[in-house]
Amino acid sequence: MSYYNSIWKLTQRERMRIAAGLLTLRRQLEGKQGIPAKTTERNLLLATWNIREFGGGKYERCPDCYYFIAEIIDHFDLVAVQEVREDLGALKQVMKILGSWWHYIVTDVTLGAAGNNERLAFLYDSRKVRFDGLSGEIVLPPRKKAPVRQMARTPFVCGFRAGWTRFEICTVHIYYGSSKAEDPVRVAEIRSLAELLSKRAEKKPANKAEKARQIQPPNVILLGDFNIFDSKNDKTMKALKDNGFRVPEEISGAHTNKLRDKNYDQIAFYEVAKRFEVKQKEVFDYYQSVFSNKHQKEYNELAGGKKKFDTWRTFQMSDHLVLWTELQIDFSENYLAVLLRSGKPGKRQHARGASPGRHQA
Repeated sequence: MSYYNSIWKLTQRERMRIAAGLLTLRRQLEGKQGIPAKTTERNLLLATWNIREFGGGKYERCPDCYYFIAEIIDHFDLVAVQEVREDLGALKQVMKILGSWWHYIVTDVTLGAAGNNERLAFLYDSRKVRFDGLSGEIVLPPRKKAPVRQMARTPFVCGFRAGWTRFEICTVHIYYGSSKAEDPVRVAEIRSLAELLSKRAEKKPANKAEKARQIQPPNVILLGDFNIFDSKNDKTMKALKDNGFRVPEEISGAHTNKLRDKNYDQIAFYEVAKRFEVKQKEVFDYYQSVFSNKHQKEYNELAGGKKKFDTWRTFQMSDHLVLWTELQIDFSENYLAVLLRSGKPGKRQHARGASPGRHQA
């Protein structure tokens, strides 16, 4: 983190609070149960985080949360963020703390009551991750020439490269609706989107000329807030898996809401080629370090009293925890092994997960 110096502009009380919080948070992030080091070129640290009403909400955010949010994001390479509001002030404040090598791509707000004036965003460390040029909001195609109901909050897809890995990543904030496990609109949104993305990934060239120009389609990562209540038995999770998406077992059962009783957030993979090796996957519970119950007295005045503290802190950080995974992105040894097996000079073979350059996936 390079811009701690801005803390000096705050009051002494705020400086003391933030410095203590950052030290505790860093120890958790870098401890045995924390996030792996991101310095290596062999791994990609990917996270998804619904930051509650990020950019305008029920409560004004205090300075502390911007430093804590930035500190958490800085321990990853690429982070999908949901619930970014129309006012980008909060996002830009976090970006200033992160440093100039951090970039972001954000959608426009989704209009209408269901869209809730929300945006979706990707934040990425440009020292590790490169934007690949693809960026777009997904519109569901008509069925049998009849228009279909679009998703309440338009999904956002971008193309990125990291190491030997090229991928498309789509982030979502799926319709919540009624407070029950299998709201039919929620299930339909996930099914329609998963079906569309899987068909795109498996699309075959239409003719020889197109085939000659074809670059191997990238793998697809679908992640975000799915509002899944029970990932073991829920129809919403079945809709993902039925369309070929793989959710590592450790992630699918993770409780990602603050109360730790729902599987709202997910990271799913559609592998066109074997280019993803999931090494680690966890939920990061920052409330163990900051805005915890033991900090209630420090924030009592800002929160408006002890009884309001628990709700207030979810509007400072979030009511969602951070879901993350570590992916292997270096397949150089695989590729060299293929070269050794290729036989005659000029004979070219490609192993799954071992192709560089334009054949990256």
